[in-house]
Amino acid sequence: MNRSSPRSVSTDQDELEIELAGRFYPLRIRKLRQSRSIAVSADIVKGEVRLTMPRYASTAQALRFAQSKSNWLAGRFADAPPPVPIINGTELAFTGESHFVRWSSNFSRKPLKIDDEIRVGGPEERIEGRVIDWMKDQARSIYADDLSYYCDKAATELPALSIGDARRRWGSCSGRKAIRLSWRLVMAPPMVRRSVVAHEVAHLRHMNHSPAFYTLLDTIFEGERRAADRWLKQHGSALHLIGAPTHNI
Repeated sequence: MNRSSPRSVSTDQDELEIELAGRFYPLRIRKLRQSRSIAVSADIVKGEVRLTMPRYASTAQALRFAQSKSNWLAGRFADAPPPVPIINGTELAFTGESHFVRWSSNFSRKPLKIDDEIRVGGPEERIEGRVIDWMKDQARSIYADDLSYYCDKAATELPALSIGDARRRWGSCSGRKAIRLSWRLVMAPPMVRRSVVAHEVAHLRHMNHSPAFYTLLDTIFEGERRAADRWLKQHGSALHLIGAPTHNI
C-alpha cells in the first residue's frame, strides 16, 4: 500500500512536501473564494501536487484529502511522459508541422528555419534557450497578425500583446485591454492557435462567457472552435513538456 505523508519543510516560507511511493513532491495549496470543495491534482510538468480548497476549509482537512488520493497521485506521476529537452535532433512542432532541431558550429547562433529543420549554432549546451527564444519571437509576430485580423472583424481596437508561458491558460485578456498568449501555441496547428486568439479578442467586447460572447466568437472565428478545444485538451500537455525542466520523478 502506498503511503502519503505531507511534511513541513524548513524554508523562508513554510512549504510542504508530500511523499508518494518513496519520493517527495512539493505540495502547493491555494485557498479560493469560489471553491466549494477540496480538489487535488498532479502537475506533471512542474513535478508538484496542487491542492485547491475553499477559504473556510482547514489546511489539515486538505492534507488528509491529499493523503486519501496518494495512490492516484503516484500513478499520475508514474504514467507521465518525460519532459522533452530541446537538443540536437529533437523533433518538435512549429505551426502544426513536424520540424527537427539541427545544430552545427557552422550554423548561425540565431535559429533559422529551413524546410523541416530549425538550424542553430553557437554553444551546443545553449541550444534549448536559443530555440525557445526564437519560437517566442516567431510567436509574437504570428500572434500580432492574428490579433490584427480578429480585431478588425470584431470592430475593436488592437490591444497590447504580451507573450507568456502560463500552465493553466493558453491566453488571457485583462480589463486594461491587453492580451497575453502562451508562446507554446505557435507549435499547435494554425486553426487551434487562431481559435485561442479569437477567443481572447471576443473578450475585449465581452469579459464573460455569455451567449453574446459566443455569438461574437462564432462570428469572427472561421474554424470549428469545439474541435480546436478538443485538440488542446488532448495534446496541450505534450506542448508543455517541450523544454520543460527535468524533475527527479
